[in-house]
Amino acid sequence: MQNNSKRVFENIFSRTKIYLVIIFILFVVLCIYDAKLIIPSIVIFAVICTYSYWIIEKRRDEVSKQLQDLTLSVDSAAKSTLINSPFPLVILETNGNIIWKSVKFNDEFANIDIKSYLNNLTQEIKAEIKKSTGKSIEKQIQIDKKTYEVIGKYVKTKHRDRKRETEYMMILYFVDKTEQIQLIKKCNDLNACIGIVMIDNYEEIMQRVSTENKPQIIAEIEKRIYEWASSTGGVMLKSERDTFIYVFEQKYLSDIEEEKFNILDTIKDVKIEGKLQLTLSIAISNEGETYYDKYKSALAAIDIALGRGGDQAVIRKDNKYVFFGGRTEELEKRTKVKARIVAHALEELIKESKDVMIMGHTNSDIDSIGSGLGIYRLAKTLGKEAYIVNNSSGSAIQNFIDTLKENEEYQKVLLNKNEAIAKTTSETLLVIVDTHKKNYVDVPELLDKNCRIVIIDHHRKSPDYIDSATLAFQEVYASSASELVTELLQYTEENIELTQLEIEGLYAGIMMDTKNFTFKTGVRTFEAAAYLRKCGVDIIKVKKWFQTDLSSYNIIAEIVKNAEIVNDTIAISTYDKEDKDAGLICAKSADELLTISDITASFVIGNVGDKIYISGRSIGDINVQIILEKLRRRRTYYSCRSTSRGNDYRRNKTRINNSYK
Repeated sequence: MQNNSKRVFENIFSRTKIYLVIIFILFVVLCIYDAKLIIPSIVIFAVICTYSYWIIEKRRDEVSKQLQDLTLSVDSAAKSTLINSPFPLVILETNGNIIWKSVKFNDEFANIDIKSYLNNLTQEIKAEIKKSTGKSIEKQIQIDKKTYEVIGKYVKTKHRDRKRETEYMMILYFVDKTEQIQLIKKCNDLNACIGIVMIDNYEEIMQRVSTENKPQIIAEIEKRIYEWASSTGGVMLKSERDTFIYVFEQKYLSDIEEEKFNILDTIKDVKIEGKLQLTLSIAISNEGETYYDKYKSALAAIDIALGRGGDQAVIRKDNKYVFFGGRTEELEKRTKVKARIVAHALEELIKESKDVMIMGHTNSDIDSIGSGLGIYRLAKTLGKEAYIVNNSSGSAIQNFIDTLKENEEYQKVLLNKNEAIAKTTSETLLVIVDTHKKNYVDVPELLDKNCRIVIIDHHRKSPDYIDSATLAFQEVYASSASELVTELLQYTEENIELTQLEIEGLYAGIMMDTKNFTFKTGVRTFEAAAYLRKCGVDIIKVKKWFQTDLSSYNIIAEIVKNAEIVNDTIAISTYDKEDKDAGLICAKSADELLTISDITASFVIGNVGDKIYISGRSIGDINVQIILEKLRRRRTYYSCRSTSRGNDYRRNKTRINNSYK
């Protein structure tokens, strides 16, 4: 306050000083002309200076008083604002010490143990302060049944010498956002979700059911579907014989998820002649600005549900897929008409292309290479250059690859990563076999070459599928990619003459994925095998490719010996040694565990270097793919470090057990 007055006084004096100097000069001039005026001039000038000083002092006191009144008014207003703030306000330190609380704060949290909430809040803020450079605080906190937005500032207060820890003082406003959040939630809950419900095996059931029983069966199916829709507050509309459109409010979506789509189980209770089991595929989406956008999203989701074998539900939300069900074994419902159409379309695409590049999945197996050889022969028959990408190595296919390279024709056919990238152009037809995943192909860089893509695969459709394919022949009901390629070769217009190695490669692919024709075999599987037998396959030679050396067999025996049994039916074991062939050894060990009585599912965990490999097998009603998909979403299973590998194995065992439960 004194400094302000001093500055004001100096400002006023600086303005009068010039006039005093002028008056002094005039008096000096007068005294020069007349000496008698010296004394009067001194007296008069002294009076003028005294009067000026008195006026300046008076003005200074007036200005000082005005400034003081103004300052007191501002301080009073600031204090009044803090004390009577419409929002709960608190001043506290990051060590939990509360300095001051407003009246509104005390009233708002009178019946709540606010101290515990503040302690947790200050700890969070303190941790964030160390990471941020700003001085603002903005957080959302749930206190009792209300949601508050906490807004404030912080400053350094003191420094402790012992702990060398800086403390901060914060002023925090608590803005009640409960009503606003409830309104937003209510608005979101009123948004519509679009679903598609399809009867998986409608045609087969209608063929098996007698004519007089069809109306009752259809009525029972529709009744259960409509009852489920009404119980969830939705509307179900029948669009086709086996397809329904489902519309409901988003607030019911969490209830449907919590019940895990019980319609998937209740629909199976419908009694059908011949002991056929009815299954549904359901897709629901809440993504999109318009109803049509949501419908298109649901269509993409239903394709994934069907591509994964049906009998399951898929929800598309928050840019990801959530799966339910999928425990029923896939039912074969392929038609030869589709194989014939795809074969003709594939021929046309090959003819229109400059050359053909064939690629399987990473860590290629005999099914991937065998099916690739079948496509290679088709391309050569149509007069096009064709190549097979082989960027993997290992004992799984090494014997077969060595045999191929001994043949002069195939020496320039097998390409590594760099060679494949160099030869692929926009005019190349890229045929992907035995996989459909973007991140699982042998050389992902080829997908960016802007060339046309064909997919031939037998696995369940995954969310990270290749969506830019020109032609896709993905049949989850087939045993192997080699079976699908063998079918295509039979329906081509050209007469395909397979070499002995190509015949044996296709047959070996089917044998491997069916475990010598014991798993996932259908009528079409044996038809494809019969065709290859007719072409002259040497079965003894094929079986030799599957022989295991004594060292590997001893490792597998040790893995089986150390297996742990969970819930009396699940076997879990580990292969601790770092081995590039751990994937093959784990797969064979998992197969071997299934030969033990009462074991219906097996998991073997191995170390392939920078990743952990898990191989799962099942012969019962446990769908190991669903379990492994849950594990796959947790990155720890694929980035375990050697320093904690033992603990990672134990955690994997526990999580597999929990996933099953």
